[in-house]
This record gives sequence, C-alpha cells and structure tokens, in this order.
Amino acid sequence: MMRAIALFVLCASLVATAAQAQSNKRTLTDRDDLYGWEAIGRLDVGTRSFCTGTLIAQDMVLTAAHCALDKRTRQAYEPGEVTFRAGLSNGVALAERKVVQIATLPSYGANDPLSSQGVREDVALMRLDEPIPYSIADPFVLYQGPVIGSELSIASYGRGRSEAITREKSCRILDRQDGLITFDCDVTFGSSGSAVLTKNGSRWQILSVVSAIGESGGRKIGFGMELSPVVSELKAIMRRDAPQPKATIRRLQVGSGKSGSGAKFISSGGG
Repeated sequence: MMRAIALFVLCASLVATAAQAQSNKRTLTDRDDLYGWEAIGRLDVGTRSFCTGTLIAQDMVLTAAHCALDKRTRQAYEPGEVTFRAGLSNGVALAERKVVQIATLPSYGANDPLSSQGVREDVALMRLDEPIPYSIADPFVLYQGPVIGSELSIASYGRGRSEAITREKSCRILDRQDGLITFDCDVTFGSSGSAVLTKNGSRWQILSVVSAIGESGGRKIGFGMELSPVVSELKAIMRRDAPQPKATIRRLQVGSGKSGSGAKFISSGGG
C-alpha cells in the first residue's frame, strides 16, 4: 500500500486537479460561505510553499509535520518564517499571525522515505504570536471516541484552488487500522495538513490530518493518522519547549524605613 503512495506522489504533477464543478465541493469565497469555517487557514512558508492548517486553540494550529520542517536543514522553520492566514479568500484573510513555535515528534524525519510509520507521525502543532479572538474564528476540537458511520468532510487549500477554501461536503472512510486512516476525499498538493472532519451530533470535529495521497484500484485515496495520542505528546513538547520570558532588570527605589539600604539591581521574570 505505501509503495503505491510513493509512486503516486512522484507522478502527481502529471495528474489533473479534479474539476470543481462537482456538486460535492464548494469554494468558500465570501463571509457567509466562511461562517463556521473561519478556523481553516493557509500556512505560507515565505513565498516558497503552502499547506493547510486548522486552529485547535486561539493560538495553536494543527497541521502535518512535513509542512513544519525545512527539508534543507531538517529542522523546524524559524519563528516568523511561517504565516497562518485564517479564512483566506481571494487575497484577504480574516486574521494573519506569525508562527513562533513548532512541535513535531523527535522520531519524525523530514527527508525519511514515505512509510506507514511516517504517516502515523506526520503531525505538527504551531503556536501563533498572538491569539485569534473567538469573535473571528472558533477553533475546532479533536474527535474522541468511536466514529459513527464513515462520512467525512475536508476544507482545504490546494494546487489550483489556493486562493480560497474548498470544502468537500462528503467523502468516506475506506479503512481504519494500525493507527492509519484511508479515505476517498479529493486531496492534492497544498491539502497537506488539512483537518479530516467527522460529525459529532451537529458539529464537525477533527478526526485526522491529511498526510499523503496514493492510489488503490485505479482511484486516488488519502492517508491520515489517529490523532489523540500524537497531539497529547506534541502538547507536552510545546509546554516543555515554550520560550521563557526574558529576565528584566529593574531599579529599586531607596526606602525611607529604618532598614533602608541603597538602591540595588535585581533580575526578575516580571515586567
């Protein structure tokens, strides 16, 4: 199965993007269309490339690890190199924030050959320089528990549809085992990192993240992973490696009491 993915990725530039006239897909081009989908955004790496990301907190974006690591250095992109553009449509975003912290699993390699294990680990969290208010975008939550039925939805950017979110209203889980999820949603380059959504009551919640594309029986399929254990580990990494506030130096005023002493300098984490 994974060999089929590798072959498809190598040949993907020769495959035409699926026609957007399909009734199952809709381009979200105005504010009414975007309602409820504002937390989906385009992740721009300078002017070189882009992926799709999804807010799971006001200052945290979920995406794929291969969107977060520089293949030249094999390290996470530097603070400020990646920009999250929430609800981007025709050049206008509802909010733009710089990414200042990135967490991926230490075992994930940016240049490793595509494999089942690589797909399982292809998850990243990105912290934004400032929170995006709930009044602008309501973050999605991770789906917990067994999935009822097989219906999915994806909202993403992609090659040939990079200037506005395209939402596929309904696609299907094809298989789910050994930490991998396969689905028949229409994904392409740029869709990497997109949230794979499933219904919980009336709300769409995040089941997986788009990692790779492949083919089976002559049709294109997408691959993702089970999220909960990976995201929990990444949040722990984010907390551990969070930038610490810089120590500041403040001048104390000379006291007037009996034990007053001369002015001193102290080092403090306060403002």
